[in-house]
Parts: sequence; structure tokens; C-alpha cells
Amino acid sequence: MTFAPVALMTIKTILVPTDFSEPSALALDYGKQLAQAFSASIHLLHVVQDPMTQAWAVEYGALPPDLLKNLQDRARTDLEKALPAPDRTAYGAQLVTAVGSPFSEIVNYAKAHGVDLIVMGTHGRGVIAHAVLGSVAERVVRLAPCPVLTVRAT
Repeated sequence: MTFAPVALMTIKTILVPTDFSEPSALALDYGKQLAQAFSASIHLLHVVQDPMTQAWAVEYGALPPDLLKNLQDRARTDLEKALPAPDRTAYGAQLVTAVGSPFSEIVNYAKAHGVDLIVMGTHGRGVIAHAVLGSVAERVVRLAPCPVLTVRAT
């Protein structure tokens, strides 16, 4: 049996979705190392879930009209802390916030921007929590247009 040669993988754009958790921080470290090794750029993405789509929002009635904007502003500040200006320059990074469902926004962003690799953290929840909450990482792996590297904090 003979095998055809495998073309070398080209990685020019790495998407690192973050929820600012420990696994996400570790995924960003992996993303930076890979970006350096492949001379790739990093797109650091945080998805803000619209509070009006959350079950708890019904209990609170009218939410402040600027709540979504405040959440996006806070996310932008946290993105800037996660990847300071010198790192943004070194990795040709883009800091991005989106509003919606995390897994679908991650997949849509990867498709729209020709992402070559997604590097994301996973929380490694137990079977019951996974069954109830689902897994953003699992959904991204299933639907992404490119390879996905999942990183689990120990």
C-alpha cells in the first residue's frame, strides 16, 4: 500500500476564542507559540451573549438599555489586558468582540476570515454538566471550517 504525500499545512491566521478563563488563557499561550512558529497572525475573539436571550433576563424585567454596550466595552478592556499592545504588534493581532451564541459566532468568524486554525480552551466538565450545558468546544470542533486545537487546563 502506498500513500500520497501530505501537503504541508499553512497556518497564517489563528483564531483564539476566549471567555477569559484559565483554559482560555492557556489556549492563548498555545496560540502565541504557534503564531510565532508559523509567522501567523492572531485573532482574539470574545463573544458576548446578548442578555435579552438569557433565561435569567426574564426574571429581572427591563434591563438597562446600555447593558449590552457595557458588556462589550468590558470585553474589549479584558481583551486588551489578555493581549497587551506589544503582543498585538508582535502577532499582528486583531481584538474582536461579537454578540450572539459563542459556538456559532466562533464558527462564523472562522469562515468569514479564512482562519487556518482555531486554538481554544475547554473546561473539561463532567458528564452530567456536559449533558446539561453542552460544550462550546465540542460544537466548534464539529462545525469549524478548519482544524481546532483544544487546550485543557490541568
